Amino acid sequence: MRFAVKALLALNRMFKAPVHPFNLQNAGEKTYAQWQYEKGQNTIAFFLRRYTVDEMFAGKTVLDIGCGAAGKSLFYANCGAEMVVGIEILEKYRIDAEGLAEQLGLSDRFRFICADAAALPLEDNSVDTVIVNDAMEHVDEPEGVLRELLRVLKPGGRAFINFPPYHHPFGAHLSDAIYIPWVHLFFSERTLCEGYRAAVAHQPDAAARIEFRIAKTPDGAEYFSYINHMTIKRFERILKKMALTPVYYLEEPLRRPLAPFCKIPGIKEAAVKMVACVLEK
Repeated sequence: MRFAVKALLALNRMFKAPVHPFNLQNAGEKTYAQWQYEKGQNTIAFFLRRYTVDEMFAGKTVLDIGCGAAGKSLFYANCGAEMVVGIEILEKYRIDAEGLAEQLGLSDRFRFICADAAALPLEDNSVDTVIVNDAMEHVDEPEGVLRELLRVLKPGGRAFINFPPYHHPFGAHLSDAIYIPWVHLFFSERTLCEGYRAAVAHQPDAAARIEFRIAKTPDGAEYFSYINHMTIKRFERILKKMALTPVYYLEEPLRRPLAPFCKIPGIKEAAVKMVACVLEK
């Protein structure tokens, strides 16, 4: 094992492990779908400063992009949505998603579709509300996803988008096994990939976690394929390029005392907890 990887793992042991749904599921405490459902309110918290739950969901057809095991999709159904369609690239989540829907008595108001969000199998002008919660930092084609969600939105419909920027303390999305804040700013991708492999080796789902996160370039170098390094600057550049002007935009600081730093270009990338915006068709 390389010295850099040993140093990463040694440093990691000095930090407390945060609660993570993968680990809760392995411990038999709750499934990923159940965890998502319980955290559903958190996924819309930043939008409730401007919009009501009814404005977002009541009687509406809702599209949840990057739904995972769809616990949050089912939370939206319980908020009064007429129908919620969960889009997820990983077929493996279907069983848990549909199982929880049946358990909650929401099967008639929920549909799970395994598809690429940049090529939605939905008709034009067919959706009232689109939710893109913690997904914009994962998709391969952010511009394609934005084009698609605008295509399927009805006139007057809204897309609610929020994501933690890449330079967020846990923007590398490795906190199921690596607990060091801003770790991706201090260690190379190669070291992080090797360290992550070692850190999850004892987990019963180690192979699935590694397959989910790590891929190889044509020359054989490993990299984290499930994140696209979405920064605030990059997101703003995409919106400008596509001539999209949010009707609501928020950069939430990590902590209230850090709010002044969120106004400084560059520095704010590491001081912002969440970017939230609303696009209206």
